[in-house]
Amino acid sequence: MPARTAAASDSLEGLALGDAFGDRWFQTDVDRAAAEHAARIARKAPWHWTDDTAMALVLLRHLTDRGEVHQDALAREFAAAYTADPARKYGPSMHRVMREVHAGADWRTVTAGMFGGQGSHGNGAAMRVAPLGAWFAADGLDRVAEQAERSALTTHFHPEAVAGAVAVALGSALAVRSRGRVAPGRGEFLGAIAERLPESEVRSGLRLAARFPAGTSVRHAAVVLGSGHLVSAADTVPFALWCAAGRLDSLPEALWETVGGWGDMDTTCAIAGGVVAARTGLAGVPATWLAARERLPGWVAAG
Repeated sequence: MPARTAAASDSLEGLALGDAFGDRWFQTDVDRAAAEHAARIARKAPWHWTDDTAMALVLLRHLTDRGEVHQDALAREFAAAYTADPARKYGPSMHRVMREVHAGADWRTVTAGMFGGQGSHGNGAAMRVAPLGAWFAADGLDRVAEQAERSALTTHFHPEAVAGAVAVALGSALAVRSRGRVAPGRGEFLGAIAERLPESEVRSGLRLAARFPAGTSVRHAAVVLGSGHLVSAADTVPFALWCAAGRLDSLPEALWETVGGWGDMDTTCAIAGGVVAARTGLAGVPATWLAARERLPGWVAAG
């Protein structure tokens, strides 16, 4: 399997695991969830993945077939996958986008017209993009950012949504590029991402996260940065990347830490999982977790 394909597949595997792992924590009461999380008791199988993984699968298949993002085709492919399986917990605005694009509308007109012409600033473009960062990691970070932006715009017109997607893709690329070396420190990793982003709330959140002192609790990080309760890129991406940056050598620990922020747990865990697995693959993941997670299509492992 070519190196770029292997790295992107690793990232997708981690993204899907995080997505399915995180989503299961919605299905219990708060007190029970807190107790089981503190005791490191994983949720019972099965773990089904959501729209985070469904869209990431489309994106990786697109890159495998075409080598880079072709926006018109990618928008149609997202819409076709949605139409075939719309019950993957897509956000309300994405139902509209996918239906209109599938019906033949121009994706540019649809996405730019959302929310009174501002476009969606949700976290949907960020949640799916980690495999893209892994795919283009060897091509340079400018290439990663450009392709992540192109991917984001097919569904999310708002600059904050684009900045969130670029940030996650850069995080995944940096994780791939750190393979075989000592993991960068949390502040260094987050700072390297922030410096390549345009002025935005996402960038400000990452800069703030990079300055958190050692020993900062997950609870504090979630309160200060947000953990996806608002389902926006700015409220999701800095926290998810902060969690990933502190656990770059352990995918299970990254997921335990991330889910402890509560919030939009399938998406924060999908982002963190996709970034960390771009460095580690599935090393150290309990076999019971992999057995619990819904299977991915066979082509992912086959490359």
